[in-house]
Amino acid sequence: MNGVVGYQLDEGVATLTLNNGKANAVSHAVLDGLNAGLDRAIADQAVVILTGQPGMLSGGYDLTVMKAGPAAVDALVTGGSSLALRMLAHPYPVIVACPGHAVAKGAFLLLSADYRIGVEGPYKIGLNEVAIGMTMHDAGIALARHRLHRPAFERSVVCGEMFDPAGALAAGFLDALAAPDQLMATAHAAAERLKKLDMAAHRNTKLKARKALLDELAAGIQADSRNRRAAAAA
Repeated sequence: MNGVVGYQLDEGVATLTLNNGKANAVSHAVLDGLNAGLDRAIADQAVVILTGQPGMLSGGYDLTVMKAGPAAVDALVTGGSSLALRMLAHPYPVIVACPGHAVAKGAFLLLSADYRIGVEGPYKIGLNEVAIGMTMHDAGIALARHRLHRPAFERSVVCGEMFDPAGALAAGFLDALAAPDQLMATAHAAAERLKKLDMAAHRNTKLKARKALLDELAAGIQADSRNRRAAAAA
């Protein structure tokens, strides 16, 4: 791929691996790599496993870009939210094998997948935007509202609570837990199970079941960009 996102195809399973420094920051290069990886997985008709490095899925958006001015922020966040929309509507199953911390955009990657497996250990998962002075964007609120359990939505989005893996499982960020040395084996077992689905039925049911979320997310992406541009011009 492009150096920060790896791609490996093995018997109908495409593994996309984030490798962008200590925090696996989501940059434009990462977004480009993930989109290219999803394109390639469609061509390969493959179930997708998205993972990171030991101890880290992603710590969120690249701070160098987030500090580069309103236009840079708008481009990166719009791209990240558009990736979430794409993942939710991807025609083949998407699994996230979370090897550790998943913060802010890292947690939103979990919320954008069909099946999420996290590792047991001293890791934190959650949305810390309000704790670091960021008002949650409309697209993020829509995604969290639809994918998290209601009490956890309030605790996460409004109160900025971070969860350990067991808490993240209870909140709705994860669907299963595995020991660190069993994470990828567990993810591949899930992929083998999902490979048995009728993919046309999977795709069409996903789009029907998520229509309200997809519509709300698309509207939120547009509203967020308008709001960012208006704030920059004020």
